[in-house]
Amino acid sequence: MHTLTTRRVELGVAATLALFSLYLMAKSAELPIGWVSGQGPGGGAFPFWLSAIMLLASLAVLARAWRGLTPPSRGEGAFIQVGSGPLLGAVVGSLVALLLAIHLVGVYVAIPLFLAFHLRVLGSHSWRLTATMMVATPVVLFLVFEVALKTMLPKGLTEPFFYPLYALFL
Repeated sequence: MHTLTTRRVELGVAATLALFSLYLMAKSAELPIGWVSGQGPGGGAFPFWLSAIMLLASLAVLARAWRGLTPPSRGEGAFIQVGSGPLLGAVVGSLVALLLAIHLVGVYVAIPLFLAFHLRVLGSHSWRLTATMMVATPVVLFLVFEVALKTMLPKGLTEPFFYPLYALFL
């Protein structure tokens, strides 16, 4: 039986992300990925090029890990240490809570709460950093997705609070 070492995990995750990137590029290419005259970028352009960037990043990580240039790629210790169960449970539990909260109260409330838990509670970061990220992240998400890309994100019960912003931006 082989031990799941940090080296094997780093190589495996990088290879998996590279393959997933190729899959996403292929699916995105089913739509136009270039410039559509009179319309702008094709429907597959944004996901295709993001996937291409993800592929390049994954290949870079894979190459660095293969050559042993990162601390995890030189490690032969177990990937999951004894006693890490509570932290793993907190991360998995918070992800499940995030998904449930998105449907109930929407992205713009769920993500700041998720960030607060991870930054302040699990990461012990300052309240200044935590508060900055809790405010900046939903503002940037709103401006990028709802204003620039015209893509509505789930708002759940909080949607009525966005009506004035819709009138202002959309």
